[in-house]
Amino acid sequence: MTVTPWDDYPVHQSSNWIAHVATSDRNFYDRYYFNVLDTQGRFMVVMGLGQYPNLGTTDAFVTVRVGEKQHVVRASKPLVDRSDISVGPLRIEVIEPLKRLRFVVEPNEHDVSLDLTWEGFGPAIPEPNQFIRNGTRITFDTQRLAQMGSWSGTITVAGEVIEVKPETTWGSRDRSWGVRPIGEREPEGIYRDTFKPGGMWSYFPMRFEDHCIYYICSEGADGSRSLEQAERVWLDGRVEQLGRTEHAHEFEPGIRLLTGSTISFPDSGIDIRCTPLLANFLAVGTGYGLEPDWRHGMYQGPDLVVQGITYEVPEIRQLGAYAVVDHAARFEYDGHVGYGLYEHSFSGAMPKYGLE
Repeated sequence: MTVTPWDDYPVHQSSNWIAHVATSDRNFYDRYYFNVLDTQGRFMVVMGLGQYPNLGTTDAFVTVRVGEKQHVVRASKPLVDRSDISVGPLRIEVIEPLKRLRFVVEPNEHDVSLDLTWEGFGPAIPEPNQFIRNGTRITFDTQRLAQMGSWSGTITVAGEVIEVKPETTWGSRDRSWGVRPIGEREPEGIYRDTFKPGGMWSYFPMRFEDHCIYYICSEGADGSRSLEQAERVWLDGRVEQLGRTEHAHEFEPGIRLLTGSTISFPDSGIDIRCTPLLANFLAVGTGYGLEPDWRHGMYQGPDLVVQGITYEVPEIRQLGAYAVVDHAARFEYDGHVGYGLYEHSFSGAMPKYGLE
């Protein structure tokens, strides 16, 4: 169908129908991401849902870490209507844009179901555009909004019901869209000879008593930075630029897993101590590229596919640490104590930290 329900709203950004995005790049995507963290470190949940119009697919996932087990439910289907933000038992409801959303995983044959409502804490803010070109090919051209908040509702995992209260269950969310590598792997062609020395991704959105801090540092092996953000955002919407940052990360021996960090904002006189509470090995089983048979946007066939997997954390942590890892974490500076996401990935070489 060319005409879909979204065409009845004044949201068009080009002369195309909403079903047809303005670029023909196969890697165009439009995604939701949420995390749910217990401030005492008892559980860490991550959920996501994405649409991939030029691949004709949509998929969603939830991954729950409790104790030494990580439970994943994931689903995929062909994309027909972009106003439909559900995939099988997983769905998102936008109750009040930029303020209240709901994420539901209906009871199913697998280990996880949940019904959670998000309440924003402070404004949703724009993050810097990420633009990366590999040779002549644009690999990343993305835009994202971010927001801190709290959750209420219930999570059922392996038969146990967890009551989620907003006083102790916080999190961050983002909405991102644009171009990034997705779907089935493409032939590398000339890019197989492109030198990829590696680097670091670190993303720490933090919530404190009356403000939030949003920190991003994407740094190459040579120290160059492709994306930076260092902003303190007050509840009334005021934004302070904190200046260029420095980082000192600490690793667990023998694994690319952080045990703590100090990030510094020399221009603002701020040093933040970051303490991880519980890791969720997000890249395992959810589509972030470690499995050849399940990647974001990958076509899984003409019918709805729903799968569930339970992992033993000791068995996946080494592999999972080679890609993006999401921790629930505590952040402290100048008498302020907050909680938020401590997300990192170290790929290839990073000489600053002795990684080869």
